[in-house]
Amino acid sequence: MSEAFSDVRSEEDFGYGLRDFLDRFRERPDLSLIEEEPALLEPSLRDGGHADAFLAATAAWLANKHRLRVPDWAKGSSRALEEPRFAARSHNLRMVLLQESPAEFRLRNLFVSANALTRA
Repeated sequence: MSEAFSDVRSEEDFGYGLRDFLDRFRERPDLSLIEEEPALLEPSLRDGGHADAFLAATAAWLANKHRLRVPDWAKGSSRALEEPRFAARSHNLRMVLLQESPAEFRLRNLFVSANALTRA
């Protein structure tokens, strides 16, 4: 994960990097892919820490799903948002996200759909 996000300089880069990383992890789920802490992206993205929280939530979710140890860097509140961030703007969709967002994301104040990390 650290290597996969080392060249991220924009939200678009982050999106592409996330999709590529998820594809690679699904081909070979292994702790070594999420164990090393990625550098913080907030200084270059200036997104309030959203991408950093998202990476921690993703690492924790993948680890739990594949019965791997959650990396230390992905635990705790150091990569959590202070304010909730929703993947939807409408009130009704936000209410859905409150219910279905995976725990690993909710703990970091991120509210996404249950299938947010699903790739076709």
